[in-house]
Amino acid sequence: MLKTPIARGVALATLGATLAIPTMAQAAFIEDTKAGLELRNFYYNSDNRSLTSTAASPKQSKQDEWAQGFILRVESGFTEGPIGFGVDALGLLGVKLDSSADRAGTGLLPGGFRDEAPDDYSSLHATAKMRVSKTVLKVGALEPKNMAIARSDSRLLPQTFQGAQLISKEVDGLTLDVGYLTEENNRNSSNYEDISYAGKGGLVGKPDDFIFAGATYSLMKNLTGAYYYSNLEEVYKQHSFNLVHVLPIGENQSLKTDLRYARSTDDGSSTVDNKAFGAMVTYSLSGHSFGLGYQKMSGDTGFAYAGASTDPFLVNYVMLSADFANPDEKSWQARYDYNFAAMGIPGLTFMTRYVTGDDFGAGGNSKEWERNTDIGYVFQEGTLKNLGIKWRNGTYRSSNHGDKDIDQNRLIVSYTIPLM
Repeated sequence: MLKTPIARGVALATLGATLAIPTMAQAAFIEDTKAGLELRNFYYNSDNRSLTSTAASPKQSKQDEWAQGFILRVESGFTEGPIGFGVDALGLLGVKLDSSADRAGTGLLPGGFRDEAPDDYSSLHATAKMRVSKTVLKVGALEPKNMAIARSDSRLLPQTFQGAQLISKEVDGLTLDVGYLTEENNRNSSNYEDISYAGKGGLVGKPDDFIFAGATYSLMKNLTGAYYYSNLEEVYKQHSFNLVHVLPIGENQSLKTDLRYARSTDDGSSTVDNKAFGAMVTYSLSGHSFGLGYQKMSGDTGFAYAGASTDPFLVNYVMLSADFANPDEKSWQARYDYNFAAMGIPGLTFMTRYVTGDDFGAGGNSKEWERNTDIGYVFQEGTLKNLGIKWRNGTYRSSNHGDKDIDQNRLIVSYTIPLM
């Protein structure tokens, strides 16, 4: 929902301008409009057996909820002419199927431990947009996904932000991305709140708005470089770099190298100080992919990033422990993927990975590890065509977090109905 006067004003002005334009100019606006309704059924079970609960000190050893999500997306085309206008809309509805106060807190529904989830929650978001040549400006509800900030879509409903974003592709091979975000609407919320800080460590004040600016450039045929500057006001400033190289090796083979580095420093009265280095090398052969990753944190604090549930730009950001980004932590990842299309079963995919981290915590003696497995299938034909089913399983153990020895399963069934 558009809460700021500027966002509401721009949206209404854009809609009014669109309605006032002659019918021929409206043709592209209507003909290029796309709409779809995604039905997402999500079951989430997390077992934390290491916890011991007493009457005097109740602790939650199990999270278990089931919900149905409805995600309506409408993306208009642009009006014709040198300056084109358009309007996008996003409608979100989450419905509780099974939950209780002692099992809440999965992130599928509002509420946490000992807090009964509502029967449903919903929100409506609008975005005004303007296009000039190959440059698009959007104002209102945004779903950014870049090195500086990436909205999360790993629960029932996606996370959104309020603000403005400009993406320009005027130069071949170069993409410029500039944004200003003021509020976030989390995955299990129906209202906007101030953007929060989700980094590891550091004394911080109350976060203010979030600013980012970046460029991605195709340096040569198989090499892409990117740089982003971001600032969560009163918390941190960050410079992020990324190089991705794909080397073809004969027929149906390639070697991909993904290098990432970010430098985060304090802003305002905070004490954020972090250097994050990550590298992922993936060898692909037919349907097989073998990956090895390394990540190292240095500085007085862990990795800094904005948003309560965003996806940080880290090679070892995974399912449960999330980021392996504690102060001074070193972590390694081994990953294997297989696309069964290579053996004649299109739509069936498999992924498993193992991540281990150490050298963090008191005395640098803490360790943690996590294992994830994903199996997914999307029906390719027949009555169930485009119906997707995914099972995600994860295990996490840590010597530093004795209350977070977790075994977790997620089952997601999704189907998108094209409306336009």
